[in-house]
Amino acid sequence: MPQLTLPHSTSILIEQVRHHDRSDPHRSDSRLSEVILGGQDGLVNVLGVILGVAAASSDPRIVVAAGLAATFAESVSMAAVAYTSTQAENDLYHSEREREYRHIQLAPDVETQEITEIYQRKGFEGDELKRIVEVITSNPDIWVEVMMAEEFQMSPPDKSRAINSAFLVGLAAIIGSLIPLVPFFFLPILLGIWVSLAISAITLFVVGAYKARVTVGNPGRSGLQMTIIGIASALVGYVVGLLFKV
Repeated sequence: MPQLTLPHSTSILIEQVRHHDRSDPHRSDSRLSEVILGGQDGLVNVLGVILGVAAASSDPRIVVAAGLAATFAESVSMAAVAYTSTQAENDLYHSEREREYRHIQLAPDVETQEITEIYQRKGFEGDELKRIVEVITSNPDIWVEVMMAEEFQMSPPDKSRAINSAFLVGLAAIIGSLIPLVPFFFLPILLGIWVSLAISAITLFVVGAYKARVTVGNPGRSGLQMTIIGIASALVGYVVGLLFKV
């Protein structure tokens, strides 16, 4: 069979689509921030708790009990915070949206001038600017959505985002909290402290490096920064435990 040869322009288009969709895809709502928030917070807080308890006590059962209590209290607390903060963002969006509807009804000239200034800053002028403003202001819904996006940099909220965010942050907090706690199930106190610190430091470094790879920044620097901040914060609990032991 004769080999099918694609036109040069088609080959370029296919290569560009492959790059756009596979090699370098947009990451839409990856929830990376929620995972890092819950996981890092859970790991650091529980590590600080168990280091403090371990420094003040030589009984692994007390360390495990304190760690488990902190794990589930932390996860529920983080999930609740994620839910309420996301819900507050949604409420703020709807509040500002209703206010914009009132403004275009009661002060349409002021709002029209704001639309004009927004698109002037984008480089439009003359008849082209006039047509853009006329199209936008001819539909109240479009008018308000443009004002919300351009003036307030606010996008329509996802109704299920609050619940999804709470679940994801809570789950990440549980997983992160269990990482420094696991060694104390199997090891004596002193060895458990060192192993827990090592595992936690490695985990924080990997998370920081991964964050830099999928966003921006130097993976090594980001991983080291997250490790230093997390371990330093957790060691505060160890120092407090030593004080109580004394």
